[in-house]
Amino acid sequence: MSIIFVGLPGSGKTTIGRQLARRLGVPFVDSDHVIEQRLGCSIREFFAREGEDNFRDVEQQVLDDLTRTHEGVIATGGGAVLREANRRHLRERGHVLYLRSTPEDVFRRVRRDTVRPLLQVVDPLGRLRDLFEARDPLYRETAHFVIETGRPSVATLVNMIVMQLELAGHLPLRSTSLPPASA
Repeated sequence: MSIIFVGLPGSGKTTIGRQLARRLGVPFVDSDHVIEQRLGCSIREFFAREGEDNFRDVEQQVLDDLTRTHEGVIATGGGAVLREANRRHLRERGHVLYLRSTPEDVFRRVRRDTVRPLLQVVDPLGRLRDLFEARDPLYRETAHFVIETGRPSVATLVNMIVMQLELAGHLPLRSTSLPPASA
């Protein structure tokens, strides 16, 4: 069963997912990269040419495929939770972690990013606030765990996630070398 990240665009799903996969020694995949491979162009180009609904159709098929076949860590696109079928597949087929970031934290991280199609607007912070308001309940509905990202380093967040997964029994507990009890 996979570990699946959901959250706003720029919340760290790919960065943290890649580090977690490396730490656990499992494969990592970013659903947006799989989508771009299938489309043969960037998501931004496809969005502009075909519209969001057509993009969401492709995204739904990719997520269905990945949640059935990928054993490892999956980073999803920020809008992956918009369709009920996606939320159901993610939740039933994986351990879903919601990387919860405030719109202000995300804006600080992505303000110079020119790739994210939903943020190519006059007021990207306002857009992030709107996305957060609309999607936060959907992320929460989908997630098994909510991880507040705030300002910790990637390494700190990965450690927190590993600890959460271990405590929930989703990862084997690391063996600790305790000194033998004295008799």
